[in-house]
Amino acid sequence: MKIPYLSSIPREWRTPRALIILFVSELPFTIAALALFGIASPNLYRTLLWQEGSNHGWNSNPNEILYAYANYKPINVPLPWSQFVTSFNVVISVLSMFILLAKSVLYIMHLFPPILSALVHAVLIALYALSLRNQAASDMTDPLHPAKVPWYLTKSCGPPVTPSLHGYCQQAKGAFAVTICLFTLFFTYLCFSLFSLLRTALLSPNSPSVKSVFTDIESPVSPSAAEQKWEMDHLPRTHRTAAGVLAPMTPRTLAFNTLDGSVRQGNGAVRSTNRDGGLDSARRKSNKELPLRHHISMGEETYSGPRK
Repeated sequence: MKIPYLSSIPREWRTPRALIILFVSELPFTIAALALFGIASPNLYRTLLWQEGSNHGWNSNPNEILYAYANYKPINVPLPWSQFVTSFNVVISVLSMFILLAKSVLYIMHLFPPILSALVHAVLIALYALSLRNQAASDMTDPLHPAKVPWYLTKSCGPPVTPSLHGYCQQAKGAFAVTICLFTLFFTYLCFSLFSLLRTALLSPNSPSVKSVFTDIESPVSPSAAEQKWEMDHLPRTHRTAAGVLAPMTPRTLAFNTLDGSVRQGNGAVRSTNRDGGLDSARRKSNKELPLRHHISMGEETYSGPRK
């Protein structure tokens, strides 16, 4: 069953080469995100950076969480230092790689229309926006050392940071930067998909403006169709009988009737085309038995017989 609303949705990309460029650009960022988030899982440097910020008074102390748990006090782990953020980043990076491979195959098979691209990348934009929010969340656990964002996003990885943590600090910065790049790239995907939907819809033959033009051209009652000259319009009309005995008059019918010695009138009457008023039955019978090429290639001798 054909759904009218789905059949009117454009399926063609305005600039396929631009989509291929986006695919190629997405691959290195996705691999980088998969590597950085995978290395950081489950807890390679998260707690170390948290403790380093506490040592310099830039954020809360991770030991406060242990003290709260020991004293059965309700407390929440600050979001940028929680295991949830690390696991969430790993999941979306794996999902991004899978979606990249899937949409590349679908595009090669011509099964990746702009509407599907818009839906997929809208979901990815939401996931990476949430990842950015989690990575840049605040740490207000310690009222004496509040932090609006993690310290490694606003401070340099050099001194006074411990030298052994320079690499981990740069990895955390790189993971955040890759997340921003993928978010921007997916937003570009979404804009390009909507652009293809709108532009293709405006230029589609099914659109009202274009359809009206084609209707005026192809309409049988249009002036151009009414004034058009058709082949064999100059020939007399032949009325077919109820039983279909008489065939329509065509140039070929006229030629064969001329060779036969008679032409059929529009009312069904037969008149002779011979100058002497007609041929005798024996000569007409002998001429009918000749092949068609004799009628065409031979001249007067076909009818009068060989000259002596």
